[in-house]
Amino acid sequence: MTDFKPENYPFFSRADVEVVDRQTVFQGFFRIDQYKIRHALFNGGHSGVFQRELFERGHAVVVLPYNPQTDELVLIEQFRVGALDNPNGPWLLEAIAGMIEAGESTEQVAQREAEEEAGLVLEQFLPMLSYQSSPGGSTERIHLLLARLAQREVAGVYGLADENEDIKVHLLQRSDAMLLLKAGKIDNAATVIALQWLTLNLRQVIENWS
Repeated sequence: MTDFKPENYPFFSRADVEVVDRQTVFQGFFRIDQYKIRHALFNGGHSGVFQRELFERGHAVVVLPYNPQTDELVLIEQFRVGALDNPNGPWLLEAIAGMIEAGESTEQVAQREAEEEAGLVLEQFLPMLSYQSSPGGSTERIHLLLARLAQREVAGVYGLADENEDIKVHLLQRSDAMLLLKAGKIDNAATVIALQWLTLNLRQVIENWS
């Protein structure tokens, strides 16, 4: 028998950090803040004051449309400048995603982006999980949602021209998507996590949506 208590982890909290100074050093579409901080140490006492830069890009929603009757899901393919040197090339297979704007719920973002990027109207949403994408240098939190896909005709090229979006929609069997994942053809974190979550929780999803 163990007395393990999840609430005892992590050991420290926000109260154990002192922000000595914070300045915005870049303001464009995104923002970069420069922090001077110190924090408590595991062996006692406090660190010296040190500097870190933090990328403030906001938070995002990623939605994976899934049809439990046909075991099919939707992925999109689009150009990503950050993947220029990706061995598979800079066109990535991804789940639908978008940034959260002021006053929006995660479901509202998911529906808006599904319409813009894939021409889809989604019916039901199931929260999967949320995580910080790169906490060493960014505040961004990703919220993953599973959405029930009812449309049988899913094809075409979508996206907003004024945002230089050129997005191809793929309707895939879940098993084929997992083969792409295994082959390294899907290598962006949010899509990898969403597909793995769906596989781990497939029975519960089908029971909920049957």
